[in-house]
Amino acid sequence: MMNWFKNNSSVLIISRVVLAFSWIYQGAVPKVICRSPEEIELLEHVVGAYELACAAVTWMGYGEIVFGIVLLFTSRGWVFLLNVLALLMLLGYVAVFQPDLLTLPFNPLILNVSLIGISLIAYGELRKDKTLARR
Repeated sequence: MMNWFKNNSSVLIISRVVLAFSWIYQGAVPKVICRSPEEIELLEHVVGAYELACAAVTWMGYGEIVFGIVLLFTSRGWVFLLNVLALLMLLGYVAVFQPDLLTLPFNPLILNVSLIGISLIAYGELRKDKTLARR
């Protein structure tokens, strides 16, 4: 695995690991393993039925796990920009349907803004690494 990252800066490697861990954990623990009632309630606003929300939360969890793995290994900068867009959309969704979550400690605003910052750092590092590789 270290061979895969040998041409990446340490900043890019750390960014990848942090982003991947965040997505994999958020997909696995509150969605697949524990099926958090809060996650189901958030999605129930869209699908309307509890059973559908439960199934959708589980499938979203698997999707988040896959996306985390993609972030860990991709060499495509647009994936990090897609991550920024996804995090902004998720933050907007929470702000509309459960704004009270934004007042809690370690809330979605703090988490998403931090992950957006790390995504932008990773994107910049990836572009810089590719520029150096062309020289």
